[in-house]
Amino acid sequence: MRELGIDIETYSSHDLKSCGVYRYVEADDFTILLFAYCVDGGAVQCCDFAQGETLPAEIMDALRNPAVIKTAFNATFERVCISRYFGWPMLDPAQWRCTMVRAARMGLPLSLEQCGEVLRLEQGKMKEGKTLIRYFSTPTKGKRHLPADAPDRWELFKQYNIRDVEVEQQILAKVRRLEPAAFDEELYTIDQRINDRGVLLDRQLAENATRFDDEYKAQLLNEAKELTGLENPNSTTQLKEYLNRVCGISVTTLNKKTLDDVEALVKYHSKARRALELRREMGKTSTKKYNAMLECVCDDGRIHGLLQFCGAARTGRWAGRLVQVQNLPQNHLEDLDYARQLVKAGDLDDFQMNYANPTHVLSELIRTAFIAKPGCTFHVCDFSAIEARVIAWLAGEQWVLDVFRAGGDIYCATAGQMFNCKVEKHGQNSGLRQKGKIAVLALGYGGGVAALEAMGGSRMGLSEQEEKDIMQRWRAANPHIVRFWGIIEAAAVKAIKTGESATIHRGIVVSYRWGMLLITLPSGRTLCYPRARIGIEQNDGWRGDHEIIEYEGTNQMTKKWGKVRTYGGKLTENVVQAIARDILGLIILRADAAGLNIVFHIHDEIVVEAEPGQTLQDVENIFSKPIDWCRDLPLKGAGYTTPYYLKD
Repeated sequence: MRELGIDIETYSSHDLKSCGVYRYVEADDFTILLFAYCVDGGAVQCCDFAQGETLPAEIMDALRNPAVIKTAFNATFERVCISRYFGWPMLDPAQWRCTMVRAARMGLPLSLEQCGEVLRLEQGKMKEGKTLIRYFSTPTKGKRHLPADAPDRWELFKQYNIRDVEVEQQILAKVRRLEPAAFDEELYTIDQRINDRGVLLDRQLAENATRFDDEYKAQLLNEAKELTGLENPNSTTQLKEYLNRVCGISVTTLNKKTLDDVEALVKYHSKARRALELRREMGKTSTKKYNAMLECVCDDGRIHGLLQFCGAARTGRWAGRLVQVQNLPQNHLEDLDYARQLVKAGDLDDFQMNYANPTHVLSELIRTAFIAKPGCTFHVCDFSAIEARVIAWLAGEQWVLDVFRAGGDIYCATAGQMFNCKVEKHGQNSGLRQKGKIAVLALGYGGGVAALEAMGGSRMGLSEQEEKDIMQRWRAANPHIVRFWGIIEAAAVKAIKTGESATIHRGIVVSYRWGMLLITLPSGRTLCYPRARIGIEQNDGWRGDHEIIEYEGTNQMTKKWGKVRTYGGKLTENVVQAIARDILGLIILRADAAGLNIVFHIHDEIVVEAEPGQTLQDVENIFSKPIDWCRDLPLKGAGYTTPYYLKD
């Protein structure tokens, strides 16, 4: 036996979606109901655990035999559940291959059903599955359904279990065409160990913060009721009627985007203005992350499974799960320690005496709920301006690389280049630095005025004309980056049209195979664009009809699978972010090899739970060591030490 394909059906009273698999298996009633498997791609067998069947001895042995590779779609689920069910230490992820991850590497969906549909398999996932899972795998109004309650349904459930293995095997056969880069397969194993390790939660802080938020919002609701006389001031309809009655204004929508405009209309009506302030405060949801933390924290006090490997389409970057660590609110409080102590003390009145805006302060403390275990500390280390460095290296924008090599301020240097003058952060022409900063952050991928707006151009006080001027100046100052957008787009168009591959900057190979546009990075990893084709966009304007690149993927707006359009700037963004991801991946591999325990990572930053004797310098050294395939890329890592996670 060389390979064992697996799919299981389970039962637990814990909600898998909100608590994650590591907490899911800790329910007292957790069990495996059905265990379907196939050996070396052969016929699928289903073992009915719920009715007393047991696995054959050779299958039991294979589950822990390092010579046998175990495959599953979302293999983390099977690996964690099987470990728990048999009472084994966590099964070694090095023996597992995740078909979902392999599909994601090819730009395919992370759902077994959707993946089967996209690949147009003759027999896909059975549509009855969701109903059967609701019936047998989750409690309904406190009741658990057993096989004897619905024998016909149970037989169908077994067929569903078998079909899932068959579908997974069909998908596996197709995605095997793309051989993953060796470092990336190793990185998946380390990723699983990081998720298995988890991070310690300051439960007292999280519980008190949740209670503070509930009690404070209740105070606000009571104030709003007294102020307006409304039965439910949270009701949009009731509040609109109130504003019409008190101020004589007719409001069509009351959401985050329009609240500022409505507040401006009622600025001379103190009660109405206060009512809107209360609505804004009551509507803040950033503190809900504390609830998410408490739902998924495990019996060991740690939260596991925070990151999904290859969760981000196209680039292969990680996606956040459960608590969504990728978008935690920033912290700017100078007295973070004191605020934490007040929350942990548990007295809301005392907290409110110190802070006028409790919701805002609680939001800033979210990061600090992740703490190092006793006797350890966190070393947090990240790369500085990694995307700006990578795009300059990729395109050969030499002056930018020189600034980074000299340790200069890239925002000042960019503004100086754009406006042809010397710019100092706290000196000469310092007011231009902000324009340099927004240009660096917004314009590297072919964006224009809209990109500057999305980055907060109007909030900076920039007019549309100023934004156009910034865009033109930045492009004039970065001709190699602008040229690179055209080079990668032309290579992609040629590959799709002719099937010929092209090697462009830094050894990047753009090719076309299996109906996919492929971009192989300097690291050896490949980005995939399924069913890529050249379309024609009809345009009656000055540009006329022109060619466009289309492929199939998940639309970021609708979240549905369909045609997606791309262009040189977007391809550049994908490549830059993917290279940055691979650089961080190699840092993670190095840290693991050095015996450093990473508990999670965000974008270009790792968080190490350091044992005594493991220094910040040890971590920074790993960041500063050159990487073989980008030795001349000036990378800089810097960090700090803290007992709890924060943004320094």
